[in-house]
Amino acid sequence: MARRFWSALMINSQIDSSAQDLLNPALVFRPGPERFHSQTGWLDSWHSFSFAGHYDPRWSGFGPLLVINDDRIEAGQGFGMHPHRDMEIITVMVDGALNHRDSMGHSATLQAGEVQRMSAGTGIVHSEINGSGAACRLLQIWIEPSRQGTPPSYDQRAFPLAEGWTALVDPEGLGGAMVIQRPVRLWRACPGAGAQLDLGLAPQTQGWIQVIAGSLAPGPQADLPSAITVPGSLAEGDGLGFRSGQLVSLTAGSQGADLLLFELS
Repeated sequence: MARRFWSALMINSQIDSSAQDLLNPALVFRPGPERFHSQTGWLDSWHSFSFAGHYDPRWSGFGPLLVINDDRIEAGQGFGMHPHRDMEIITVMVDGALNHRDSMGHSATLQAGEVQRMSAGTGIVHSEINGSGAACRLLQIWIEPSRQGTPPSYDQRAFPLAEGWTALVDPEGLGGAMVIQRPVRLWRACPGAGAQLDLGLAPQTQGWIQVIAGSLAPGPQADLPSAITVPGSLAEGDGLGFRSGQLVSLTAGSQGADLLLFELS
C-alpha cells in the first residue's frame, strides 16, 4: 500500500521547516480525541498530524516531527509492500507483534517493547503485517532528515521499560540508543502512580510529549506568556509541544503513565 509514501510527498510539498516554525507557537496542545482518525475493517489509526487524506495547515508537524500515527492492526492484517524515501521512520511497538520485510533483505518480527528505525534515504520498500492471532498496537513516527539522498538503513532493538527516561534515539547513540539522520533525541518512560519526571531538554530546542497510556500532570512552567495556558492533565493520545525551559516536570496520575519525549532541533 502506497498510502504512507504519498502522504509523505503531500506533507513535504505543502509545508517546509520554516513554515512549520511559523505555524507552531511556543506551546501547543493536541488533545487525543481531536486527532485525525482513519478506520477500515482492520486498521484503527489516530494521526496527531496531517496524514493520508487528512490535511490541516495548523497540524502539519512540529519542527522536523511530521507524523505520529497510533495504529491498531487486526490479526492477520497489515500494510503490503509500499515505498518510502527521504524520511526517518521510527516504530515503537506497544502491544503484540508485527512482521517486517523490506527490499534490503531484512525479515524480522517486531515485538512489544522493541523499536524499529528505518532511514529510507534513496528509497526502501517494505511491508508491515500482523501475523499473530491478536490485534497489535504501535506508534509510527516520521522525522524529516537533515539530508536527502542518503543510503537506506535499518535497525531494530529491544529497550527496557523503566520509570525513568530510556533513550531510544540519540545523535551519538548514547546508552545503546539508535541514531537517525537528524540530531533528534527520543526517550520513553513508564512512571508509576505519583512519580515525577524532570524535563531537561537542551537549550534552543523544541520538545514534544506523546502520551501512550495513563495520565500526567504538567509541573510548574517558567516564563510562559499569560495568554498561553497549559492543560491541567494529559491523557492517552494527548500531545504537547513546547520549547525548552517552558515545562519543568511531569507527574504521573493514579494509574501511572507511558509516554514519549522528543527533543527536536
